[in-house]
Amino acid sequence: MSELLTADDVAASLTTLHDWSGDTSAITRKAKLATFLGAIDVVDRVAQVAEGMDHHPDIDIRWRTLIFTLATHSAGGVTAKDFTLAAKIDEILATAP
Repeated sequence: MSELLTADDVAASLTTLHDWSGDTSAITRKAKLATFLGAIDVVDRVAQVAEGMDHHPDIDIRWRTLIFTLATHSAGGVTAKDFTLAAKIDEILATAP
């Protein structure tokens, strides 16, 4: 099982990411894409990465707006795995149409 991060760890790690916020319970990022199909493409790419990591985000799809919420449910909060996936999501969003 992954180790939960402290509030200080979460706050420090959030400074390394783009547009993420949160606390020890979960971290979240909202992203608006240019088109609905572009948003769905991002979701598909994130799904592939998440499946490979066996670590799955909650994704809310609202037309062109995506909200990603990450927490390690088996640990009961935020772990290093969440920040690893968040960084990969940032990479995907940076190359989104």
